[in-house]
Amino acid sequence: MKVSFNHAIAYLLITMLLFFFTGCGLSTGVKSPVDLTQLSATEAAAFFNNGTLKSEDLIRAYLSKIKTRSDLNAFITVDEEGALAAAKKADADRAAGKTAGLLQGIPIVVKDNILVKNIACTGGTPLLKTLVPTVDAPVIDALRKAGAIILAKTNMHELAFGISGYNEAFPNPTTGSIGVRNPYDTTRFAGGSSSGNGAAISARLVSAGIGTDTGGSSRIPAAVCGIAGFRPTVGRYPGEGIIPLSHTRDTAGPMGQTVADVALLDAVITRTVPVIASDLKGVRIGVVRDYFFQNLDADTTKVMSDTLAKLTAAGATIVETSMPNLKTLNDAVGFPVVFKEAYDDMVAFLAKYKPDVTIDQLAANIASADVKGAFGAVTGHAFDAAYPSAMLTSRPALKKLYEETFAKSALDIIIFPTTPVIALKQGASASSLENFNLFIQNTDPGPNAGIPGLSIPAGLGASGMPVGVEIDGPIGSDRKLLSIGLAIEKVLGPMPAPM
Repeated sequence: MKVSFNHAIAYLLITMLLFFFTGCGLSTGVKSPVDLTQLSATEAAAFFNNGTLKSEDLIRAYLSKIKTRSDLNAFITVDEEGALAAAKKADADRAAGKTAGLLQGIPIVVKDNILVKNIACTGGTPLLKTLVPTVDAPVIDALRKAGAIILAKTNMHELAFGISGYNEAFPNPTTGSIGVRNPYDTTRFAGGSSSGNGAAISARLVSAGIGTDTGGSSRIPAAVCGIAGFRPTVGRYPGEGIIPLSHTRDTAGPMGQTVADVALLDAVITRTVPVIASDLKGVRIGVVRDYFFQNLDADTTKVMSDTLAKLTAAGATIVETSMPNLKTLNDAVGFPVVFKEAYDDMVAFLAKYKPDVTIDQLAANIASADVKGAFGAVTGHAFDAAYPSAMLTSRPALKKLYEETFAKSALDIIIFPTTPVIALKQGASASSLENFNLFIQNTDPGPNAGIPGLSIPAGLGASGMPVGVEIDGPIGSDRKLLSIGLAIEKVLGPMPAPM
């Protein structure tokens, strides 16, 4: 078989990735496992590139497993026909020695608020069920050009306006039950708003996907479902073609079984070479107990304590510090910015992609009670008066606080529990304002300051539920953050898959 130069480069990069991520090399003689659904995206890409895995076999394995896990309610649309056709083409291209990208033949899922050509983009809300894009969002276009195959669009908290995934517009089509379920305990929620991504990747129905994150929407489900979720610096990824909440906070967010998978997706989207793991010796890690360690449950407290001990043993330096007025500054930015920008940005989005629907019509037809209430504040312009002060005074002060915190102690990152508590029991009460504020407690300040954040699976608590730890870095430190995240992942070890 004649192998193209680009194909050889792709294979070399993937092989190097797997070497650095797992600590061992991958030879062309290594065969893929019998249960293909247990492969991470990075592993699957390596096996595809060395010729021991066919894309069609991988996708058929996922499709078969998806049919056994309808209880999770993770999907809105599964593109079985399209995915299989793309897989067959990927296999044929590889056999012919044609150019292979870093994700050639690898299936991913996409949160249903990101435009994917010829597949409905509902935003999890009734009036957008007929929105069928004729183009891919730029972030999806980048992934496709690297060979990724879109397997499905995933369920989500309606209009991405919540943390529970309790979406009354898209109940389980088989049972009629409401909400996306957590694979570790189906009586609990999968987090949100990228709920379906969290459940699907955790349950090994796919290895990676693209969600979105405004105040925690990729990192919260990642944490409670035992996977990795990344929120890049605002502006790192193109934002066009995504149903908006806030243009100054919104971003696409890669999610995967492992940090390695997230790093691979980030490299593809940014057209860069994937990062490799750092040496933790000498890495300075800030701990801000007076904010990020408040309201923790027993599971989270124990896993977080164990994490800090393991990082210290690995040579990292833990630096206790504080961030005075963080809560006050963040509160002055959060709701005023999102609720003001949600109106203007949605009006602009509808005018471009769904001109037959007005924002008032959209709001009137929202199915989920919590989201309907929130959009009442949006269409009622409840936070308009506070917006100028939030943008001109509070946000700059918040950014300065972060800059000073990193600088004064020469910190590389700060670390904290992604969510203060494990996944809640599923139900409408999980979507209360009190629970919303609890779950965004730690994930919301970073987006308001525009900095990157990475949620890493840290282990199971005594309850058997996953706990995630988050690391945040300065603006623009995305590659360094991912590199440190890879090192932390190695120290913490693999997360046990749900039974």
